[in-house]
Amino acid sequence: MSLDLHVDRGSPVPLYFQLSQQLEAAIEHGALTPGSLLGNEIELAARLGLSRPTVRQAIQSLVDKGLLVRRRGVGTQVVHSQVKRPLELSSLYDDLEAAGQRPATKVLVNTVVPASAEVAAALGVTEGGDVHRIERLRLAHGEPMAYLINHLPPGLMDLDTGRLEATGLYRLMRSAGITLHSARQSIGARGATGTEAERLTEAEGAPLLTMRRTTYDDTGRAVELGDHTYRPGRYSFEFQLLVRP
Repeated sequence: MSLDLHVDRGSPVPLYFQLSQQLEAAIEHGALTPGSLLGNEIELAARLGLSRPTVRQAIQSLVDKGLLVRRRGVGTQVVHSQVKRPLELSSLYDDLEAAGQRPATKVLVNTVVPASAEVAAALGVTEGGDVHRIERLRLAHGEPMAYLINHLPPGLMDLDTGRLEATGLYRLMRSAGITLHSARQSIGARGATGTEAERLTEAEGAPLLTMRRTTYDDTGRAVELGDHTYRPGRYSFEFQLLVRP
């Protein structure tokens, strides 16, 4: 590992945290790529003039975040960087691709179902009428990242399973001539259900990030209702907040 690492002993910031922040930045910016080895803790401690417990604490904090993994007989290895998704009208597929995360999709359900009252209200269709339901597992570097449930109005576009696994839903909408304009979105957190836990390889009851989004085209028509759950160790939302004068 040939990273430019350094610590400031005059800073009030703990030394382990300074080191963990630099390593995390290296992972996020691609200087440490998935699969690369971090190196020997003893050598890293000697190089920076730190104690082994300090280096171990820095590394453990990144293991706890899911960015590093300790493998017996191999060493400490980079797993992945966390995807930080801006709060704007973009698709997870596009965000993963932009972050160099090699997105892949597995379609679990692709069918027509009767609209529940909640889905009907969001999409502006008749309760009990047909709507399209898609359930997908979104992966990055072969690991599950998000479980996506989407409802769409009937007859909106061709929702072929092969095409859904080849690219993102919003890309398919754009290729069908649908101009996405705006969305109403809410973000939360809750424990994983049994189904979500199994699909996301988490423990039942483990905390998950949630997002519900209703998306509208340039005519004001609702074109999608999405209910998504994310593994928080792999994913976060970024906000930009402005101070009101």
